[in-house]
Amino acid sequence: MNNSYSVSPALDNVDEAQPQSNLKDKLDRAERLNKTKSLLLVVPLLAFITVFFLLPIGTMLLRSVQTPALSVAMPQTAAALLNWKGMALPDEQLFDVVGHEILSLQQARQLDSVGSDLNRVMSDAKTLMARTARGLASEAVEPGSVNSRMTAADKRWGQIGTWMQLKKMAPTYSASNYLAALDLRYDDQGKVVQQPESRRIYVSILIKTLMVALGITALCMFLGYPLAYMLATLPAKTSNLLMVMVLLPFWTSLLVRTSAWMVILQNNGVLNSTLSSLGVINQPLELMYNLFGTVIAMTHILLPFMVLPMYSVMKSIDSTYTRAAHSMGASSFRTFVQIYFPLSLPGLSAGGILVFILATGYYITPALVGGRTGQVISNFIAYHMQTSLNWGLAAAIASILLLIVLVLYWIYDRVVGVNNMKLG
Repeated sequence: MNNSYSVSPALDNVDEAQPQSNLKDKLDRAERLNKTKSLLLVVPLLAFITVFFLLPIGTMLLRSVQTPALSVAMPQTAAALLNWKGMALPDEQLFDVVGHEILSLQQARQLDSVGSDLNRVMSDAKTLMARTARGLASEAVEPGSVNSRMTAADKRWGQIGTWMQLKKMAPTYSASNYLAALDLRYDDQGKVVQQPESRRIYVSILIKTLMVALGITALCMFLGYPLAYMLATLPAKTSNLLMVMVLLPFWTSLLVRTSAWMVILQNNGVLNSTLSSLGVINQPLELMYNLFGTVIAMTHILLPFMVLPMYSVMKSIDSTYTRAAHSMGASSFRTFVQIYFPLSLPGLSAGGILVFILATGYYITPALVGGRTGQVISNFIAYHMQTSLNWGLAAAIASILLLIVLVLYWIYDRVVGVNNMKLG
């Protein structure tokens, strides 16, 4: 009697499929768990970037287009001006709205601050508001007489250009700050025109800032490349000593380093005194409170940011490449030009873009060493933030600087980026 029995193929397939399905579920759960753990590890970094980077930049961009002088302080005036066509002088109703809100601001003791805000876009607006308030408050305002009373207080109310200037400031958001940052303005017809030559400041300072940053970057490359090469090729004892000298500025306060350069470069400073005692000069050289002092001090301060990226790349270059080139009869100069230098370009370009970006936004050193002629765009941003309190203009200038840096970085990445570098 045969006691053996057989299992159908269908049952065999079920038994084999079930373990495979369970294994797949376990792998999926493990993968989801790993993704969750990775996300939780990244969350603090994302929160840090959002709070300390994205939100400040977003706030700056928002502030750069805000023009709340009229829309907040004189909302009825702003709404009426937006509806005004601008083809002729406003009617008596609009005069009445403006006059009553000026009187309300005067009674609330807010007219001076509003006039100061308007003054940033419209020349002498504070005086206009003050004269109008005095003219309207001198006696009771009869219905229908606001037009003549305001015009008598200041003739500019009878000019369509004055109303056109106010109309451009009526929206809560506008490009007025960006126009001012580019030395432009609205004329009496509402067209964008250049500022008078005496008031063209920011474009020339911005170009000057970029040229100074480019010059400092070139100087740091010229001085830093040999130093990084020595750090990477000299014996460990000597290279460690040089590394300490390179890192020494990082252990010293920026303010202390800048003050040290002031001691060195001033008229009776170390450098002038030394040159005078050696008979090289008869009178002190003007080395400080000018562009020369700014460039020298910033080059010294930013040099480590150029050296360290180059050193890290040069240290990783395999010496067998150069030995192989020499063994094939290449001279030292040709080996450097065609082998070593191309291999070190990633470090040179990384250090260059780092120094350039830092130089465009430097503030303390140009403020202390540069004086009036050695100031850069960051000094004007700080002035509007701290002194004139024109935060909208400061945000607009900073936004333009940020955009320029991003565009230049994109061009750099497309032209001389790491992916475009090839051995010669």
